[in-house]
Amino acid sequence: MKPLTALLLLACTLAAGARAAELTVTAKTGKGEAVPDAVVSLVPLDDIQPLPAPAAGPAQEIVQQNQEFSPFVTVVQAGATVRFPNRDTVQHHVYSLSKAKKFELPLYNPGAEESFVFDVPGVVTLGCNIHDWMLAYLVVVPTPWFAKCDAAGAARVTAPAGRYRLTVWHPRLAAPLAEEITLAHGAPLRREFVLTLKPDRRIRRGPEGKNSGYR
Repeated sequence: MKPLTALLLLACTLAAGARAAELTVTAKTGKGEAVPDAVVSLVPLDDIQPLPAPAAGPAQEIVQQNQEFSPFVTVVQAGATVRFPNRDTVQHHVYSLSKAKKFELPLYNPGAEESFVFDVPGVVTLGCNIHDWMLAYLVVVPTPWFAKCDAAGAARVTAPAGRYRLTVWHPRLAAPLAEEITLAHGAPLRREFVLTLKPDRRIRRGPEGKNSGYR
C-alpha cells in the first residue's frame, strides 16, 4: 500500500471512530416502575485524549427554596462550577462532609449566592444544619458523557463511537451498577436496568393547609 493511501485510510478510520453514537438507558424497579434521578455516565476505555472540558455556559444551580434543595440530584463533569443561591425567606446552613468535596456555608442569608468548583469525582451529599430534612446529591463524574433519568426513568447519552464503562448510580442503590459496552455509529444502543432500591428515608412535606409543614 502506498504511503499516501495508508495515511488517507488511517484518517478515515479515525474520523469514523470519532463519529457520534447514541445510548438510551431505561431504569425501572422490579415492579416496572420508572426510576427518575438515576445518573448514567460513560467513561471511555479507549484512549480519547484530551477529554472535552466541562461545557461552557451558565453554571449549574442547586437552589434553596421552600426549605428544600432543588434539584434533588444534580450531575456535573469534574471541573465544573456549581452555584448555591438561597432563594428562600430564611437562613440556611449548607454543608457537605463528603470525601469528594467538604464545604460549609454557615448562616446563609436569603438572597446570598456562593459557588464552588467540583474537581474531584464522587458523590457530594448536601445537607442543612438548620433544617435536618433538607437533602440533595451532587454527582461529579470524570467524563463529559452523562445524563440523568427523567420522570419516565429514561436517559440518553451521545458520545463518540468506542468502548465505555457504563455506570448507573442512584441514591437508593446499595452500590452503582457498571458494565462494559461498545457504541457504534448508526447503531443506537438501548440498555434497560432493573434497580433494587433501598427504602426512601427522606422526610416528606405534609399537605398544604392547617397541618402543612414537614413530617
